[in-house]
Amino acid sequence: MRLHRALALGASMLVLLSACSTGGGSKPTIKIGSDGFYESKLMAEIYGQALEANGYTVDRTGIGIGTRKVSAPALESGQIDLKPEYIGSGLAYYEPGKQTGDPAANEAALQSVLNGKGGGITVLNNSPAADQNAFVVRQDTATQFHLTKMSDLAAVQSQLKFGVATDCPTNPVCGAALKSAYGLDLSKATLLSACDTPMAQALLGKTIDVGELCSTQPDIAVNNWVVLQDDKETQPADNIAPLVRNDYLAKVDKASFEKILNDVSAKMDTATLTQLDKQISVDKMDIATVATSWLKANGFVK
Repeated sequence: MRLHRALALGASMLVLLSACSTGGGSKPTIKIGSDGFYESKLMAEIYGQALEANGYTVDRTGIGIGTRKVSAPALESGQIDLKPEYIGSGLAYYEPGKQTGDPAANEAALQSVLNGKGGGITVLNNSPAADQNAFVVRQDTATQFHLTKMSDLAAVQSQLKFGVATDCPTNPVCGAALKSAYGLDLSKATLLSACDTPMAQALLGKTIDVGELCSTQPDIAVNNWVVLQDDKETQPADNIAPLVRNDYLAKVDKASFEKILNDVSAKMDTATLTQLDKQISVDKMDIATVATSWLKANGFVK
């Protein structure tokens, strides 16, 4: 009996020591999410692979979860722990009209808003890479209607078919902003995934004449399309930054975690992001493969 009791005690101690050892050295799984279009999914994958290279386990279930109306509440509720955000549009989602053309101001204002959301959310450093909403027409449409800027659209809008983001009716920098600044009625516009292949295909196929794309979208250069100048400055500076829940940061070495992502963000610029987008949307490469190649080229993964 004494021997059995000693063995049992020894086994219990081993289990206890093992549990303590594992708990002290492991990193909690991080649930990463993103909006539904490919560039947002790419940035989520880049951040995820960089974390994996540093010993984190990544749950990708939330990548491509939907528009900001879906991804923002998912972050606030803890359904996901991290998402890449376009800080100007992210700020406009919470406080319409507060967004500016200054990335630093947008980041600071967004941080102020997120301090009170979901127990607190931290905005990490914003990247030099920026991707603004861009309203684009084919060259033949620009020539026919003499279009160079958004203000030119009002007088001929009844002759044009518009394609806008699926969240445009409720997005403060889309429907309401374009009606207020330019007098554009988008209530009958075709709703498509902005910054994504369906919008580009609709513009190319002449299903629409004016399409809401992203300024980094390679389809613009490939097809020699015309980006209309936002002469009333309705669209905010949309540099990219990771948003991370504070309750997750409390479980890890915050300084080293943030450094991983801040270093990655610092290396990404607009020209590079546009080239990576081309690899996905034009060359039809796999998002994870594109992310890995860029991370390897910049020394973040081996």
